[in-house]
Amino acid sequence: MTQPQHVAPPEPVPLGHWPTPLEPLPRLSEELGGPKIWLKRDDCTGLATGGNKTRKLEYLLGEAIATGCNTVITFGAVQSNHARQTAAACAKLGLDCHLILSHQVNTGHRQISQNYANGGNVLLDKLMGAHCYFVDPQETKATYTRLKSELEGAGQRIYTIPAGGSNPLGALGYSQCAQELQTQFSAARLNPGCIVHASSSAGTQAGLLYGFARLGVQPKILGINVYHADPTHLANRVNKLLEEMAARYGAIDPQWQPQVAVNHAYIGEGYGQPTAETLGAIELAATLEGVIFDPAYSGKALAAVIDQINLGNFHAHDDVVLIHTGGAAAVNVYQWD
Repeated sequence: MTQPQHVAPPEPVPLGHWPTPLEPLPRLSEELGGPKIWLKRDDCTGLATGGNKTRKLEYLLGEAIATGCNTVITFGAVQSNHARQTAAACAKLGLDCHLILSHQVNTGHRQISQNYANGGNVLLDKLMGAHCYFVDPQETKATYTRLKSELEGAGQRIYTIPAGGSNPLGALGYSQCAQELQTQFSAARLNPGCIVHASSSAGTQAGLLYGFARLGVQPKILGINVYHADPTHLANRVNKLLEEMAARYGAIDPQWQPQVAVNHAYIGEGYGQPTAETLGAIELAATLEGVIFDPAYSGKALAAVIDQINLGNFHAHDDVVLIHTGGAAAVNVYQWD
């Protein structure tokens, strides 16, 4: 039987500040009366207020540069944190950046401000010189095809990054994060019962699961669905990425086969639309710990941790880790009652 040919990933390009801190949240933990909450500060990665996509972009833009590309096209919602970090990375590396931003969020939601289309991440995208194209979701593919053709006709060499940077190569960034976390766990003598994060395009969750499995450890990774109307779509995407990573970069020992866990209880009315619990969680962390979460991603993951503690579902654990995936740049395009 022919063995699969695994490939070596391209050399990542340095973009972030590593390792990001793993710090306790003592006042929040005391307030909730449950396990000790630890925060993995991937909001401190750099690139125009930071965020989890920086880890993915190191690998993706490493490949772009290695293959001689000078122009990047990527996708996201209007207030995409991925788009903002891509714009920052391209500015840092001298690459031309084109962002196809689709109107995926109901801007009539009571918590979304009139500044949604122009402030927050969009303001930073433009400030960093990115070319922004605002489209309805069904126009995304046609816009990309036309734009790619125009840029190639002008002699540009294009590197296309999927939404969220979530392909097997991008997800390797979170495989490296798993190794970073394991080192920090050992130093702090932690054995966390659960690692929680906001999950959307699946690359962060797949990368963590793959990375820990390759290390021969298996903490519970709980992805809080913040995007998919049907959570099985998210679980399927995570599993597909895991299969592709194993095929490309090395198989996972069956003894450590990852279990994909997705919680759908905190999505509220949909993507980018915060619940009252999300806003309350953001306020609680801000007032007790001086840490800012965002209403679309990290705030919903925080709300999930708080609720799971209040429900008693984490009481068997001494320690719980929450990964802060960033997003504070978008806080000012939302409003509180």
